[in-house]
Amino acid sequence: MGLGGNIFAVVMSLAGSAMAVQTCINNLVPEEFRRSFVSSLINNIQSLLCQELTIVIEEKDKYNLNDVHQAAMAYLSFKVSSSMNKIKVKKHFDDKNLIVSLGAGEDVIDVFEGIKFRWCLHYPSKQRRSFEDNGTSNDSSYFELSFHKKLKDKALDVYIPSILEWWQKFKMEDKKLQLFANDYDEWISINHNHPSTFETMAMELDLKQIVMEDLTNFVNRKDYYRKIGKAWKRGYLLYGPPGTGKSSLICAMANFLKFDIYGLDLAGVRNAATLKSLLIETSNKSIIVIEDIDCSVPLQNRNSEDIDDNDTKVTLSSLLNLVDGLWSSCGEEKIIVFTTNYKERLDPALLRPGRMDMHIYMGYCSPCMFRILTSNYHDVNDHPLFEKIETLIQDVEVTPATVAEELMRSNDCDIALGRLLNFLRCKKQEKLEAGEVDTRSEIID
Repeated sequence: MGLGGNIFAVVMSLAGSAMAVQTCINNLVPEEFRRSFVSSLINNIQSLLCQELTIVIEEKDKYNLNDVHQAAMAYLSFKVSSSMNKIKVKKHFDDKNLIVSLGAGEDVIDVFEGIKFRWCLHYPSKQRRSFEDNGTSNDSSYFELSFHKKLKDKALDVYIPSILEWWQKFKMEDKKLQLFANDYDEWISINHNHPSTFETMAMELDLKQIVMEDLTNFVNRKDYYRKIGKAWKRGYLLYGPPGTGKSSLICAMANFLKFDIYGLDLAGVRNAATLKSLLIETSNKSIIVIEDIDCSVPLQNRNSEDIDDNDTKVTLSSLLNLVDGLWSSCGEEKIIVFTTNYKERLDPALLRPGRMDMHIYMGYCSPCMFRILTSNYHDVNDHPLFEKIETLIQDVEVTPATVAEELMRSNDCDIALGRLLNFLRCKKQEKLEAGEVDTRSEIID
């Protein structure tokens, strides 16, 4: 037999052996296991041959947004080039410029420290949409970040953290403050555009300076709070008659710190469990406001025996937990503000140190506040009528809101101040007739 015949015989022998082995495998090994083994073998071979690693960055994980996805979306919007076939453009009513971002399926090559990283944004098709075990629809977008396998540590330890760091700075520079309100068990928001600042606030100058210094000290003491083992939060109680600027002060605080505002309406909170859920969803660097705390809801006594997280009412106990222990599990760098027109009506438990760290009285208009308001509304720092008006302001109780309303009645400063003077004279006359001021006082001519 020649060489060809020998080779043929060997091949046939091997083929026969292979068929015998396959028959044994088919008889002894279940079909599902065989398919899984083959699939795993193919994947391993492909993995060995492919030198590229791809990281999937999803938009959200169940209910929580993914910071890496948000950072990448903002970062890559600055990498959009004319070579792309598809981009997205949007503009909100208060945006100065168009907002450009990636279109689905577009690749972006980003070079970082001489290394190429390839990004691609995907939106799942209808066929790919499915429902997770928790019942939520898996229809959010996701990024694929691809690079050489040997650069995995560089990507995870340096590249992605650098994008997150850039995003944090970008947010602070371009941040649009948000005003949130609770709609039963969820927050809804709009852009916060209130113009109030400490510069324009009608407050006594020394009190204004104290508040600004306290806020600045608070945001700069992260390490200190961590060192002493205390939650990084601060509580303020604003009290005083209606129209004295409590809401304006809150807006000035938010603009000063660049914090979002969460206006918590306790009347719309079903129970203590909902209250906790709402609190947990508030962001860091935020001010949580409960206005008119004395009349928001009928607060039960902390020592009540009928306290239940699933009760239909928010109790004093659950509210105190909001200010105390619950803070430690709800983020950091948060401020809570209570406002009231009647401080004496509040339960003493709400006022102790550690809950409301600073009590700020917002009183009636003073000469200092009047001058600030006149400067705001008429750009005037001195006037012949100032002395008479300031004397009357000290004799009658008039709120900054009332003075501001009188100053806005005319664009002419002389006319506006004249009307304010007459208004104050009438107020003092009313008090004289009611016997509320010293009858020896005279109406200033």
